[in-house]
Amino acid sequence: MRRFMTFVFGAFCGALVGAVTALLLAPYSGEQLREQAASRARGLRDDVRQAYLSRKAQLEQDLEELRRPKSRVG
Repeated sequence: MRRFMTFVFGAFCGALVGAVTALLLAPYSGEQLREQAASRARGLRDDVRQAYLSRKAQLEQDLEELRRPKSRVG
């Protein structure tokens, strides 16, 4: 799990550096750039929220299955 988290952290840092570089070198005006950045941030926020809700529902379902009494076959 630690290796996965290290990978996720590295990917996030790389994406952040790439985003900052793209913002600094973009051929748009400041206002256009801010609008685009805000739009992308909202899209990312919505994607993260959807992934969270999906994973939460899956984990709740798994927990419910674990809580159910097991029937004995014998």
